[in-house]
Amino acid sequence: MRYGEKTMRETTLEIWDNPSPERDYLIEISFPEFTCLCPRSGYPDFATIKINYIPDRKVVELKTLKLYLNGFRNRHISHEAATNEIYETLKKTLQPRSLEIIGDFNVRGNVKTVIKVSSELEGKAKSK
Repeated sequence: MRYGEKTMRETTLEIWDNPSPERDYLIEISFPEFTCLCPRSGYPDFATIKINYIPDRKVVELKTLKLYLNGFRNRHISHEAATNEIYETLKKTLQPRSLEIIGDFNVRGNVKTVIKVSSELEGKAKSK
């Protein structure tokens, strides 16, 4: 196993104290080189993952976030499952005041997919 593969496998998200917990402010992170594998065909899927959150007491350290997201590279996982897993992991780890994850997947087979998961949308499907 190469050192980069080992690093991705062994990395856990590092969480830091929010330097300004008394204030609401938005953190926007864009990860334009996200890749995973289609669970049906095995073909690679490419996406930009956008993370928008208002922190409470904790913020995520960016290098470990990058390594966490790179860990999807060889996983067979759907667009929906990947986006929801990223959301759940960050929600559980950071416990932010607000969180939105957008998986903006590149066109493949003439189909474009954008998956949005957010704290504002949670519970709306259950209430219908």
